[in-house]
Amino acid sequence: MRLFRLLTVYMALALCANAALADTAALEALREGDLKKLMFHPTPKPASEAEFQLADGAGTGTLDEYQGKYVLLNFWATWCAPCREEMPTLSALQTEFGDDSFEVVTLATGRNSPAGIVKFFDEQGITNLPRHQDQKQAIARDMAVLGLPVTVILNPEGEEIARLMGEADWYSDSARAIINALKSGS
Repeated sequence: MRLFRLLTVYMALALCANAALADTAALEALREGDLKKLMFHPTPKPASEAEFQLADGAGTGTLDEYQGKYVLLNFWATWCAPCREEMPTLSALQTEFGDDSFEVVTLATGRNSPAGIVKFFDEQGITNLPRHQDQKQAIARDMAVLGLPVTVILNPEGEEIARLMGEADWYSDSARAIINALKSGS
């Protein structure tokens, strides 16, 4: 009887693993252009539990507060030229897909003054993305962010499932297809 239960558990785990691999393969097939750099992890990775500064000095927050939805987490800086190119596409993605199941979260990493962040967003016409800060790079360090920009996708459990290093057009057909597939359950 014990062998039968163990076999049943093993089969259930194997089926779940195969389903996850199939979902990842389907998402990978949607990658084109800049999104070819988006690497899906074979198994989810833990995200940082460190605190970050909320926009406009409104206190602190953590990534745990976003559990229950897919999150496109973008690490950026005011001095980063590729970030300047990328930010409007992140804003457009949030405009189209942002809801209770998906959110774009921007996190200025390192030395970025609040006034500089406001100026950056104003110059880019960004009004729908948060101006959160990781001033001491605690989250960036925890999540092995070595350059900017870096964008990670967190699943509703708050785990990292994919990462793209460098700039991308986050409002491309490919990016929108990937986000749509995630939101609809692949």
